[in-house]
Amino acid sequence: MKIYDTLTKQKRDFVPIEPYKVKIYVCGQTVYDFCHLGHARKEIVFDMIRRWFISSGYEVTFVENITDIEDKIIKRANEKNISIQELTKEYIEYMHEDFTKLGILKPDYEPKATEYIDKMIEIISNLMANGYAYQANNGDVYYAVRKFENYGLLSGKNIEQLMAGERVELDKNKQDPLDFVLWKAAKEHEPSWPAPFGNGRPGWHIECSAMSESILGKNFDIHGGGQDLQFPHHENEIAQSEAHNQCKFANYWIHNGFLNIEDEKMSKSTGNFYTLRDILQMYDAEVIRYFMIKTHYRSPLNFKFSLLDEAKNELVKFYNVKEMAENSQNKEVDLDNKYVERFRMAMNDDFNTPLALSVLFELMREINVSKDMNLALVFCYLASTLGILQQTAEHFLRTSLGGKVDAQQIEQLIHERTLAKEAKNYQLADQIRNQLKEMGVVIEDTAANTKWRLM
Repeated sequence: MKIYDTLTKQKRDFVPIEPYKVKIYVCGQTVYDFCHLGHARKEIVFDMIRRWFISSGYEVTFVENITDIEDKIIKRANEKNISIQELTKEYIEYMHEDFTKLGILKPDYEPKATEYIDKMIEIISNLMANGYAYQANNGDVYYAVRKFENYGLLSGKNIEQLMAGERVELDKNKQDPLDFVLWKAAKEHEPSWPAPFGNGRPGWHIECSAMSESILGKNFDIHGGGQDLQFPHHENEIAQSEAHNQCKFANYWIHNGFLNIEDEKMSKSTGNFYTLRDILQMYDAEVIRYFMIKTHYRSPLNFKFSLLDEAKNELVKFYNVKEMAENSQNKEVDLDNKYVERFRMAMNDDFNTPLALSVLFELMREINVSKDMNLALVFCYLASTLGILQQTAEHFLRTSLGGKVDAQQIEQLIHERTLAKEAKNYQLADQIRNQLKEMGVVIEDTAANTKWRLM
C-alpha cells in the first residue's frame, strides 16, 4: 500500500509501527454550529481510508477529537445565552446524527478537549522549561516558533516565506509574529482552569497534541485532516509535540482537498454555503457519500447539484446489481478474479477511489450481459469496502430516492398498465406510464416483469 505523505510530498510505502496495526488521529469538529459540506467531505474521506485498512486486514485504532472550548464556542454560547456545555452538547448530538446518516463509522475514541486540560498543562510546562515557550506580559503563554528547527516542513515553506506569504496576526505581546498561543490567561466571564503559569484556558493547537499523545502515544502512524489545517494547525502540532517528546510525531500525514460550491470557494458571507443538513433534506445520504468518493481525496471537489443528480443515477445502476445479488440463491462470494485484483491495486495506490469505481463500472457492464450471480456478489462486496450499497435494494430504489409514496397504488397502476398492453391498448399504457412519472416513479420493463423505483 502506498500513501501520499504531505510532509515528504511523495507517495510512500505504508509501513506500520506494529505489523497489521494502524493508529490514526483525525482532527474533528469545533462544535458551535451545524456541520457543513466541507466537514462531510473530510468525514467521508477518512471513513473510506479507515474502511480500506479494515478490509485489508489491519487492526485500526481510529481517534477523532472534538474541540469543545474555543473562541467561537464562547461567542456563540453568549449569543444564545446558554452555557458552553449546553451549546456543545447540542451540536455534538446534531453532528452524530448527520454522520450516522452518511454511514460514518463511530471513532474508537472521541476525546473532548476539556477532558485533557491536565495533559495540555504538562506539555506547556515542559516546553517552557526547555526554552520552547515563554509567558508574555499579558499572561498568555506562546510557543517560540524560531526555536524549532524544522518549522515549515509540512507546509513546504521556511520561516521567511511564511512571514511573507501568510497573514500573521500582529500582537505586541509576541516575541515574533509567527509565535502562537499555547495558553490564554483567564478573562472575566470566560471558562478557565488553574495552571502553574496562571489560570486560563488552552489555545487551539495544543489540544490535539495532548489528546493524540494520551490515546495513541508519542509516535503513531497517521495524522489526518482537511487541507485547510495543514498550516498553521498541523504545522504547530508538529512543532509542539516533537519539541516536547524529542521524537517524530506522526509517520504519515494525509490531507483531503478543498471543497468548492458551483466553482467558487464556499463562503457564508457570499451565501455560497450549505450545511450538511440542508443537503440531507434534498438527497439520500448515500448519494452524497458516493458523489464525494468519485473524486480522489486529494483533489479539489466541486459541488454542483447537477453532479449530485448524476451520482444518484449512477448509484441507482449499482443498486440494480445489488437487487440481482439479493435474489441469488448462493451467498458465498468467490473473490478470486481480475476485478478484485484491479480494485485492490487502485485502492492500494493512495486510495484511488475514481479508479476503483471505474473497475466497478466495468464489472457492472459484464454482469448486465452475463447475469453472473457470483460477479454480482463480488460487486456488492467491493462496493461495501467503500461504504456504499449499505441499504437493501428495495429500500434504496423505492424509499430513499424520494418522498413517501403509496406502493400499493403504484403496483395497482403497473398491473393496469400490463393489462392495457396485453389488450394492445398502448395509448392507455403510455398514459399510465406518464401518470407514474408525475408521481416520481420510473418503471422498467424486463422479460420477467415490470420493476419500479423512485426518481
